[in-house]
Amino acid sequence: MKEQGLQSSRVVLVVTLDDLLVAPGTMLESFWTAASANWWGALSALIHRADLAARLEGVTRTAPQRLHYREDVVAAIRSWREAGGRAVLVAPADDPAAPAIAAHLGLFDAVEQGAGEGAALDDAMARRYGPSGYARLAPGTVFNPDFALPGAAPTFLAPAPATTDGDARPRFAAKAALRLIRPHQWAKNALVFVPMLAAHQFTLAALGHAVLAFVAFSLIASATYVLNDLLDLNADRAHPRKRGRPLASGAVSLAQGTAMVPLLAMAGIGAALLSGLPLLATLAAYAVFTTAYSFHLKRLVVIDICALAVLYTMRILAGSAATGIDASMWLLAFSTFFFFSLAAIKRLAELVDGARAGRSGAHGRGYITDDLAIVANIAISAGLVSVLVLALYANSQQVQLLYTRPEMLWASCLVLLFWNSRIAILTQRGQMHDDPLVFAVRDRVSLVCGAVIGALALAGTVA
Repeated sequence: MKEQGLQSSRVVLVVTLDDLLVAPGTMLESFWTAASANWWGALSALIHRADLAARLEGVTRTAPQRLHYREDVVAAIRSWREAGGRAVLVAPADDPAAPAIAAHLGLFDAVEQGAGEGAALDDAMARRYGPSGYARLAPGTVFNPDFALPGAAPTFLAPAPATTDGDARPRFAAKAALRLIRPHQWAKNALVFVPMLAAHQFTLAALGHAVLAFVAFSLIASATYVLNDLLDLNADRAHPRKRGRPLASGAVSLAQGTAMVPLLAMAGIGAALLSGLPLLATLAAYAVFTTAYSFHLKRLVVIDICALAVLYTMRILAGSAATGIDASMWLLAFSTFFFFSLAAIKRLAELVDGARAGRSGAHGRGYITDDLAIVANIAISAGLVSVLVLALYANSQQVQLLYTRPEMLWASCLVLLFWNSRIAILTQRGQMHDDPLVFAVRDRVSLVCGAVIGALALAGTVA
């Protein structure tokens, strides 16, 4: 191993941008990749039409963290560096993205621009490092410490066989499309029933409007999920769990995913109109806000957590708009802090996964692994404040009117305190799902806690 390291250190590994990056398979993929980096720039390129491919590529290169890197090449470079070798990224002289890409990956000792391509590149590298002082790495390689021994000729390794791209599959995969719209996430939309339940107004009319709100919200939310996956295509491909998502894996084509966004949105609007304009207005505000989150807000530190908390709370406001039952300030205060805590838990889970995988931060987010302790404190603190709000509500005048035995709500505070503390610990251990609410729906202890809180609330209303 020592001799291998000495050999590696004498040879410079030369990697080009073409070696390193996966070129978009279709113009549609180019557009969504560019839109994830700069949605206005992508739309401008689409409007101008002329040199569309070059314009979209230029927009994409402005955000190195949104590019699609060849995992085999990145792994080979990392292995070469660990063996003591040096690596250089070469790029055209007029490409301003190369230094940013090198800084983002943190794998290169230097960036050399203007060395040319093909034979010209080899001549330049031979003059720079000597005829046997460099080696080339091609896509599809599996690291072999003997591929660039001193004295050997520059090595060109054969690329791996091309894989079938998801967009080459014209057949519509119903099961994969169902996974894409994430029906398991619709459980979060049950929050539209909260105003009716909290106010103890169990009428058939209120229930009907709440059901319409649930259907409309689920359809609109699914449209935003698909949009988010289109924008997060490359980030999902690099994620250990999210790479199996339908669009990232190619189970659903980009064309099919793109068409699903307006279809789901129109169906959601139709369901909202059946309930009335107040629900439609709330739904429109949610759609605008969640689109802003998908395009930009999710990459801003702390603002992304605030945005997620607002998006959760807007479901409660939608239920209020649909049923005409006002959401009390107590309910809104509790939901704000409670969902702020869950949003922080979501980010904490991503940072824990990143730290364990050796990454410097959460891919496509504004956090680094050094923020882990702070984000954990935010999650715990906000969760404790939500319990405090519930405790104060249990002693309020409003509770005295709604409950015959309000002390039962105090017992709910203890259950919620236990649950908040438990998920924080599980998240720190790396056992949390990407979405805490989805985790809660599938977790037996969480379901028991929910059932106990419901039973306590019911017992509080019994004389």
